[in-house]
Amino acid sequence: MNPNIPQTDRKRVVIVGAGFGGLKLARRLSRMKEFQVVLINKHNYHEFQPLYYQVATAGLEANSILFPLRAVFGNCKNVHIRITTVTGVRPLEKTVDTELGPISYDYLVIATGADTNFFNQQNIIEKALPMKSVSEAIALRNRMLQNFEDALSVETAEEREGLMDVVVVGGGPTGVELCGTLAEMRRTVLPSDYPELDFKMMDIYLIESGGELLGPMSVQSQEHSLKYLLDLGVIVRLNTRVKDFDGRIVTMNDGSTLRTNNLIWAAGVKASPLAGLPPDVIGRGGRILVNRYNQVQGLTNVFAIGDVALMTEEKWPNGHPQVAQPAIQQGKLLARNLQRLVHNETLKEFTYRDLGTMATIGRGLAVVDLPFLKFQGFFAWLTWLFVHLIAIVGVKNRAAIFLNWMFNYLTYNNSLRLIIRQKLPVGNFSAMQEKLSDQLEVSKT
Repeated sequence: MNPNIPQTDRKRVVIVGAGFGGLKLARRLSRMKEFQVVLINKHNYHEFQPLYYQVATAGLEANSILFPLRAVFGNCKNVHIRITTVTGVRPLEKTVDTELGPISYDYLVIATGADTNFFNQQNIIEKALPMKSVSEAIALRNRMLQNFEDALSVETAEEREGLMDVVVVGGGPTGVELCGTLAEMRRTVLPSDYPELDFKMMDIYLIESGGELLGPMSVQSQEHSLKYLLDLGVIVRLNTRVKDFDGRIVTMNDGSTLRTNNLIWAAGVKASPLAGLPPDVIGRGGRILVNRYNQVQGLTNVFAIGDVALMTEEKWPNGHPQVAQPAIQQGKLLARNLQRLVHNETLKEFTYRDLGTMATIGRGLAVVDLPFLKFQGFFAWLTWLFVHLIAIVGVKNRAAIFLNWMFNYLTYNNSLRLIIRQKLPVGNFSAMQEKLSDQLEVSKT
C-alpha cells in the first residue's frame, strides 16, 4: 500500500494524533499557505474525551461526542488525512512508518496523547474495565446493562450482588463523575427499568490511593466533592490501593476484599510515544521531553504536544497537567512557531495559562476552581455544562448534547440504555476469536 501524499513546494507537517492538540494545530496550519498538512489518526473522527463517562452511563450516544475529521477539513486542499496506525519514526531519515507505508516530513508533530495506566498489574489489565476511548465507554455500557439483565436470572444473592455492585478505582475527575452518575442512576432510572431487582443491594465504591479526591483541585472542592458523593450513597475509601482483581474479588493493599464482577479502572494514564525515538528523550510516565517550543530534546524538526509531551516551567516543574487545555494552547502556539521557523523568525516560548479545573458529581452538583474564584453547587454545575458544551466540535453535536441534557434533567430518563454489540460475520469463529485475543494482547502491551 502507498499513502499517496502529493509532492508540493510547501513544507510538509505530519501530525500524528487528532486529539485536542493535534486537531487544533491542524486547523491552524490549514489556513497557512506555507504548509502541507498530513494528519494521521487511527480513527476517522475526533473524540471529546471529557464526556466518555456519559456514554458509558447511557447519558449520551457515542456519535454526540465524535466528529468526522473530513468534515472539519472538507474544503482544505492542503490537508491530507490518512486513517492508519503509525508503527515508528526514523528521525534521521525524516520519515514516519505507517501501516499504509512510509511518509516523509519536513516537520513531525507527535500528538498521540495518553492511554490507561494499569501499573503493570496483569490481572487488572485482563479483567478490569478501562475508559480511555469511546469504544471502551460503549463496552462498559454494554457490560453494565448486561449485568443487570443477568442479575434477574442468577440463583444466589451473592451472585446478584456481584453483578450489581461496582468498584471504581481512581479519585480524579473521571472516577468522581462516573460514581456520581452511577449513584443517580441507581436512585432514579434503574429501579424503573428493573423493578424485579432491589437496588438497595447495589453498592458503588470509589477507591483512591491518595488522601483526597480530585488531587489537583482546591481543598474546598475536594471536601465538597467528597460530601456530594457520600450524600449520594457512594462508599469512598481513601488511602487505599487496589492490589489485585480476579474477575470476582477485588483485593486491597490492606488485605480487605470486595465482591464484584465490575472493576472500572480510572486510576491514571501513561503517555503513548512513538517507537523509534531516542531512549533518552522518554521521561517520567512515558512522556517525551520537550523544550519551551515543544521541540523534542535533540531533534529540531520533531515536536510533541499535549499529554505525550513533558515540558517544565517554573510553576510546573513536573510538567503540565494531562488535560485538554495544555494541548490546545500548545497546538495554537506551535502553529505560529512553525510559521516563524519557515521565515527564520525568533520562536516564542510556551507559557501555560491555567484557565481552571472543574468536575461534576451529579445533577445540580459540581465543583469549579477558577484562577480568581472557587465555587460549588448548582451554579458550578451550570458552568460545567456551558464550558463543555462550547468546547464540543460541531454545531449539530452541541445541539444534540444540549437537548439530551435538557431532556434528562426534566425527565430523569432517556432512551439510550441499549446493549449494542457488533454482529460477527459468518465464518470460522474460533479463528476470529483467536485473532481478536491476539489483537487485545498487542494493544495491552
